[in-house]
Formats: sequence, C-alpha cells, structure tokens
Amino acid sequence: MRDTYCPECKRYTEVVLDHSAGDTVCSECGLVLEAHSIDEASEWRTFANESADNDPVRVGGPSNPLLADGGLSTLISKPSNGGPSNDFLSSSLGRWQNRGSNPDRSLIQAFKTIATMCERLGLVATIKDLANEIYKKVEDQKPLRGRNQDAILAACIYIACRQEDKPRTVKEICSVANGATKKEIGRAKEYIVKQLEVEMGQSMEMGTIHAGDFLRRFCSHLGMTNQAVKAAQEAVQKSEELDIRRSPISVAAAVIYMITQLSDDKKLLKG
Repeated sequence: MRDTYCPECKRYTEVVLDHSAGDTVCSECGLVLEAHSIDEASEWRTFANESADNDPVRVGGPSNPLLADGGLSTLISKPSNGGPSNDFLSSSLGRWQNRGSNPDRSLIQAFKTIATMCERLGLVATIKDLANEIYKKVEDQKPLRGRNQDAILAACIYIACRQEDKPRTVKEICSVANGATKKEIGRAKEYIVKQLEVEMGQSMEMGTIHAGDFLRRFCSHLGMTNQAVKAAQEAVQKSEELDIRRSPISVAAAVIYMITQLSDDKKLLKG
C-alpha cells in the first residue's frame, strides 16, 4: 500500500494494488485510480521447492523428476550464420555429445511418444504424466528390451486412463499405437499390472468401467443431437439398475443404437 492523491477524497489516501486486475484502488472510497496497469518488474520465478536458499530465475522450464538430470541437459546446435571453423567446431561437439552415454535418452523418447499418443487421443496432461510415471516404474524394475515398445507405451496410457476414471477402449488406444495390435496391447497391459503389483506388494486398483464413461464421447463422434444424448444418458442410468452381464462398451453402443433408431436421426449398426 502507498499514498496517492484521490480526486474523490480530495487528499492523499492509501491505495491498494490489485495485481490480478492491474488496478489501483483507493482504500477509503473505493475509486479506481488506475486501471490495467502493467507491472514492469522482473518476472522472477523458481521451479524448485520454495525456500530462502533457492535463488529465483527468469529462464528455464520446470525440471522433470523422472529423469536423472531433471531434463535440464545442454544441447549443442549448429550456428545459423557461422564461419567454416565454427561449423566444424559445433559439428564435432555435437558428434561427441551424441556419442556420450545418456541414461535418459530412451526415457525421453518414450515420453515424447506417450505425449504424441495422448495428444491424438485428446487426453489431459494428468493422464500423460501418470502414464510417464507408470512407464518409469516398469522400466526401473525390469528392462523392457525385446518387448513391443509401442504396445508397452499404449498399455501405460490405457492403465493411466483407467486409474483417472477416464477410460478409453482398447480399440481407441490401438488407433494411436503406431501399428501395435489389440492383442499385443492386452498382453503388455497384463505384464505391466503384474510388475507393478510385485513392486507394490498388493493388487493394483484399475477402477470400475461403466457404460456412462463412454456414452457422451461416442455420441459426440456420431454427431447426435442434445435431445438424443440426454435420452441415451437416461437409458444408461436405468440399465445400471438391471443385471446386464455384458461389456460396458457393448451396453453403451446398444443404448445409442436403440435411441437413434427411435429418433429421426438414425445411425447404421456398424462396428
């Protein structure tokens, strides 16, 4: 707070700085003396644990605790407008850097692939981060050499979706798995669950799948009207009261098919 002349109070009064809105407000009459001001101070921030020993910095991204170096390694790039000697020096340094052993190289590539798959599926960052953690745990416990890498990464995403109560079908996961089949992803999922259960010493909770978890997304893909979607949701809620021993995906698909056949917007029965 500081003293500023207020034209409403006709004297100097204490003002309050609203940093979120950029407003300067008189503390006595509430008059906005200055609006949408710009803070020209340095944008100091730190990505480490807040303490007096950590100096704030203005550059750099957040560290990745899953990597040995925190994801803050140095990359030697080729200069855009350097002379022959600079080009030769940077090329030589780049080759030596690539020859060096980087324990995180395979992890970084796996995390990039998981991020690409999650982006194609429209998944949130929480699921992507959890899939990275699952892969890191399995990789630390037992090397995955000789196994289908794409199937392992897809299975990590499938498990992360289940644990976050945002399940995706194996067919949806398979569509972004770079050629991995449903059978391979299923085997990879069983292998990962087994390894994690051994590490935790207890059974792994995957969450229960309900037909309603898939319904809205399926309706959106089909371009159904709001009225039809609402009717399908009510039908799915009623179906949970019945003893239907079928896959939740099959129940959701059957409800959508029945609703569309009863409405004017009929859909074809297609797998």
